[in-house]
Amino acid sequence: MKIAAIAIYALILIAIGFFASKKMNNIRDYFASGKNLGFFNVAFSARATGESAWLLIGLTGMGYAMGAKAFWVVLGEMLGVGGAWLIMSRRFKRLSDRYDSITVPDYLESRFRDSGHWLRLIAAGSLVIFVPIYAGAQVFATGDAFNSFLGWDHLVGASVGFIVVLLYITQGGFTAVVWSDVFQGSLMFLGLVTLPLVILAEAGGYTNIIDTLRNIDPHLLTLHGPGQADAITGIVEPSTGGWSTGTIFSIVGLAAIGIGFWGSPQVFVRYISMKNEQQIAPGAATALIWTLLADSGAVLVGVFGRAVFSPEQLGSDHEAILPTAAMELLPAFFSGVFIAMVLSAIMSTIDSLLVVASSAGVRDYWQKTRHPNMGDETLVSLSRKVTVALALIAFAIGMGLLLRDPEKPLFWIIIFGWSGIAATFCPTMILSLFWKKLTALGAKCAMVAGFIGVPLFSFVVPQALSKAGQEELSGYLVSLDVLLPSFMIGFFVAIIVSLFDKQGQAKLTGINEDFHYAKTGNDPN
Repeated sequence: MKIAAIAIYALILIAIGFFASKKMNNIRDYFASGKNLGFFNVAFSARATGESAWLLIGLTGMGYAMGAKAFWVVLGEMLGVGGAWLIMSRRFKRLSDRYDSITVPDYLESRFRDSGHWLRLIAAGSLVIFVPIYAGAQVFATGDAFNSFLGWDHLVGASVGFIVVLLYITQGGFTAVVWSDVFQGSLMFLGLVTLPLVILAEAGGYTNIIDTLRNIDPHLLTLHGPGQADAITGIVEPSTGGWSTGTIFSIVGLAAIGIGFWGSPQVFVRYISMKNEQQIAPGAATALIWTLLADSGAVLVGVFGRAVFSPEQLGSDHEAILPTAAMELLPAFFSGVFIAMVLSAIMSTIDSLLVVASSAGVRDYWQKTRHPNMGDETLVSLSRKVTVALALIAFAIGMGLLLRDPEKPLFWIIIFGWSGIAATFCPTMILSLFWKKLTALGAKCAMVAGFIGVPLFSFVVPQALSKAGQEELSGYLVSLDVLLPSFMIGFFVAIIVSLFDKQGQAKLTGINEDFHYAKTGNDPN
């Protein structure tokens, strides 16, 4: 029955790719659905894309290990999604339509009047580097899902999921991605809302769960959670936990995950694809409701699951709580549906990332900088080939993660890729919409600084501090994680460089008119 549920799921995705291919006539359709999508499709697609395997595998595992402290991630997500939809999307939609952009680098080049293509190349290069890492972690998670649910060999499971994604994405392009995201986002939403209720019933009600968690460790019921080291290993000791400087740093780091929604291309290309700005208000409401219920459901799966399943039952892998709960508590067919749900979270991100990366390689590099007169038919064909090539790289990276340190949860590997994309783009995207003086040079330097900051704060700075005898400071930085400091560096570099770039400011002709249009929707001329 499990196999039947997965087979139905795969057939639906392949059918989506087939029907979406009938609506694809040119490169604008392949990368932006002809800018003709409604709010429901955009909202569900943006949420399914923005979440990935970390929601069902990572965040549920965090709820299991950290308890209520994992709700700080939900707060960060709400602020990130709300800020993107309510504050940034309308201005971005107006300007991207004004510039006739179909990719984020299109928008950036027009916004900064950058004729040298370096801004486009930096943006495209960062995507081509970080997207395979991010997508590779998702491929690894695909194999993890098949292994956890069905006992399949990791390589076989990852290969099956990989082939299904390629079958529909290469045929239907962005339209297939969006339609599949709506289907997959619906599965994720329903699963994350219902599974906590199933676990709650198994535990005998809310009171029993609270009493059990209090006996395990009362810190699991607090917003400060258990000690940070315990949260990483999943081993909870009641003597640890409590408010401390390290706890505050870790909470800020958890909430800062939401920053990635303030400009990441795989999210903002959804706003480009909307047919008009009237879709924004209902889209924002849909996205926020989805985020609140689905993310909270993921945390509750972990928190409630901690009261029902011991670490020994999970094999000391707290990220296995969702597949364990689904297999133990649901009939075979419905546990198969949960396999499909986990695959939905993974595939909805892989497909979007691959389309964004292929658009960077084909549209933003090959067409715009090398072959501006290339026809749409050739571009679409090339885009499919580049998509396959990037997918193969992502697959290789995903298989390479089999060699990773097993003590390092998959969640943090996924966040590394997410942080790289976010730190590169978000400072520039925010400032481009709200600060007239941001120049092309400032944007380029900010993107490079944010890009470098992620590996720097991941691998260099903490080790350097430890060698200098600053273990406590190194620990705080590790707790904070890489996204926020990398984002801040990019943000301040953009401002400082732009203020000194008088020549760049002189090139921003017509920027006052652009900003007036972005703010009011009315052309001053």
